[in-house]
Amino acid sequence: MAHDIAHHESNTAKIWKVFILLSVVTIVEVILGIIKPAFLIDTTIISMKLLNWIFIILTIYKAYYITWSFMHMEGETKGLRRSVVWTAVFLICYLIFILLTEGDYVFEVFKGGYKSWDF
Repeated sequence: MAHDIAHHESNTAKIWKVFILLSVVTIVEVILGIIKPAFLIDTTIISMKLLNWIFIILTIYKAYYITWSFMHMEGETKGLRRSVVWTAVFLICYLIFILLTEGDYVFEVFKGGYKSWDF
C-alpha cells in the first residue's frame, strides 16, 4: 500500500512575484501623480484627462490581480473565475461611468450659473 506523502509547497516565490508586481504598479502611479506629465494632463478622452484614465486602468488592474492571486482564482473553474472577477470589474467600470457622468453634470450646472459655488 503506497502512501502519498503530503509535501508542503512553498509559495514564497509567488508571494514575492505578487509583491513586486503590485509595488511596481503602485510606484508608477505615485511617480505619475508627482510628476504629472504635461501631455497626459493636456490630453482629454471622454471629458477626462488621460492621466486620470491611466490611474483608473492601473487601479482596476491591481484590483483584478489581487482578486486573482489572494482569492486563488487561478485554480478555480472557469465559471467561478468569470463570475467573481468579471462581476467586480464590471461593477467598478459601471461605478466609474456613473460618477463621471453625474460629476460632469453637476460641474456643468454650477459652471452655467444655475447654482452658485457657495458651499
